Amino acid sequence: MSYLEYNVKHTPTGIRKILYLNWPLTLLLISVAGVGFLMLYSVAGGSFTPWAEPQMKRFVMGLTVMLIVAMVPIWFWRNMAVVAYALSIVLLIAVELVGTVGMGAQRWIDLGFMRLQPSELTKITLVMLLAAYYDWLPANKTSRPIWVLIPVVMILFPTFLVLRQPDLGTSILLLAAGGGLMFLAGVHWAYFAAVIAAGVGLVTAVFKSRGTDWQLLKDYQYRRIDTFLDPSTDPLGAGYHITQSKIALGSGGWTGRGFMQGTQSRLNFLPEKHTDFIFTTLAEEFGFLGGFSLLGLYTLIIVFCTATALATRDRFSSLVTLGIALNFFLFFAVNMSMVMGLAPVVGVPLPMVSYGGSAMLVLMVAFGIVQSAHVHRPRAPVT
Repeated sequence: MSYLEYNVKHTPTGIRKILYLNWPLTLLLISVAGVGFLMLYSVAGGSFTPWAEPQMKRFVMGLTVMLIVAMVPIWFWRNMAVVAYALSIVLLIAVELVGTVGMGAQRWIDLGFMRLQPSELTKITLVMLLAAYYDWLPANKTSRPIWVLIPVVMILFPTFLVLRQPDLGTSILLLAAGGGLMFLAGVHWAYFAAVIAAGVGLVTAVFKSRGTDWQLLKDYQYRRIDTFLDPSTDPLGAGYHITQSKIALGSGGWTGRGFMQGTQSRLNFLPEKHTDFIFTTLAEEFGFLGGFSLLGLYTLIIVFCTATALATRDRFSSLVTLGIALNFFLFFAVNMSMVMGLAPVVGVPLPMVSYGGSAMLVLMVAFGIVQSAHVHRPRAPVT
């Protein structure tokens, strides 16, 4: 009996699916979201509006969606991978044609009740497609050039569309998550060495192109690089965000100034305090211990996702779970590095904590797929 036949035959039903949920992972997600509600309440000056209350409603909706996705057998999501990826590509193209402009970028589609950011959806559908591809591909073909080129195209096409919006942060995440999943699937390390060498050449070309007719990045993206290298060169302009962020981080000390006592956020020195820079508000109010505790919750989420991946018996479940865990890690690693001055400011939100509808809902769908892999994995020897 094949794994798929066994899995279909032994799919749990009814109340057993609820019992088989990865409840520690669910509680961890609720805990992280709770931290987000607390911080959004704080940055609004002790008010549930305009950020905390909508975020709570979105999380409840997202949690419901996660449970629904978890109840659907994992093989269904494997079969839907191509459709989901194609839909995300169509939505990215729709952004180009009828997208809503905000803060100088065209990244959203206005659905009336919410603004959908298709690039967030693409982060997950790309992982699904790559996992399905490597589940279908025989292991002995994984590193053959023609079979390496196909997933590279799968990664580069949506990355190009996202970069045009422009959204450098999400483009980087797509490349990193796609490349990471290829590595996890067993693609030979020599390909990655070649990519790193090409990356060094590309970085050199980016700096050489500045101010020329063939400039590779937008002016504001170059300013972000300048700010990253030396924020003090323009402390009241391009370097303002990261300078204020570092002040907030440092002023928190070990235990913080106290809930709703952060001067940088309360006096509006801290920019984008409810989205990209919300971690600095947390660190200022709760100090190193608060920031480290949140990092601990994130780490436990990664651990439980990895445990699910190791417990599954089919390649798709394992790869899609690891890919979602990698995506989640990149989310918070890039954001924390960004606000601490360890990486350029690229506009990546802090997962489950920063204010935002699309990112929250897409992440909950992703964890629903992880839960589906956990619920529907075989729990008896295959005969």
